[in-house]
Amino acid sequence: MVLSSSPQSPAILTASQFSTHSPLPKLTASYFFSTNKPTSHFFNLSSSYSSNIDRWRAKVPFFPAFLNKGKDAKVLKEELLDAIDPLDRGAEATPDDQQRVDEIARKLEAVNPRKEPLKSDLLNGKWELIYTTSQSILQTQRPKFLRSRTNYQAINADTLRAQNMESWPFFNQVTADLTPLNAKKVAVQFDVFKIAGLIPVKAPGRARGELEITYLDEELRVSRGDKGNLFVLKMVDPSYRVPV
Repeated sequence: MVLSSSPQSPAILTASQFSTHSPLPKLTASYFFSTNKPTSHFFNLSSSYSSNIDRWRAKVPFFPAFLNKGKDAKVLKEELLDAIDPLDRGAEATPDDQQRVDEIARKLEAVNPRKEPLKSDLLNGKWELIYTTSQSILQTQRPKFLRSRTNYQAINADTLRAQNMESWPFFNQVTADLTPLNAKKVAVQFDVFKIAGLIPVKAPGRARGELEITYLDEELRVSRGDKGNLFVLKMVDPSYRVPV
């Protein structure tokens, strides 16, 4: 889950510049949550055994998928990771790349094993953002050496707290309160930004957004923001807890 105070990416923690005359760089705490008609019969008893089986499989396409649901999720995760691997977290993604990633993500979301992710302990811990469509997080308008190398998001579902953290070169942070809107979606209200991880600055009231967690397992989380941005994160430290 990636959280944002930016109107363009409310699911990611992105702070606007505090002063237009400030010498500090813009603070971006982007550590971030065809159908067949029914048939009257399945078997043609006058056909051979092999033909019967083939016809039965064709007329009950959901059955193998039901049996292999776990396997399908695993395969889709591998496809998703392979698709995003060369895209530099999305910074190098073309529109075609984005469409392909989105299509795989939607297939994975369709087999989400946890329909109420906010109630799952798997949500807790520190996650690394490995792909997003949010330009405010990717910071593609900056020279590459001024972009955050790694972005993290930590979540405590029990205390409804979240924390976003940037790595080199700025190490900015931001914390937020989460308010559940349903079993998958939260409203996000940011409270304190920390410049370079040290200097606290109170977040303005407008620093808020929403995030929906659309896929969750022990290793991977997929989230979508209220402006349509996609976020894919991998678990790096399940024991990490957000400061109160």
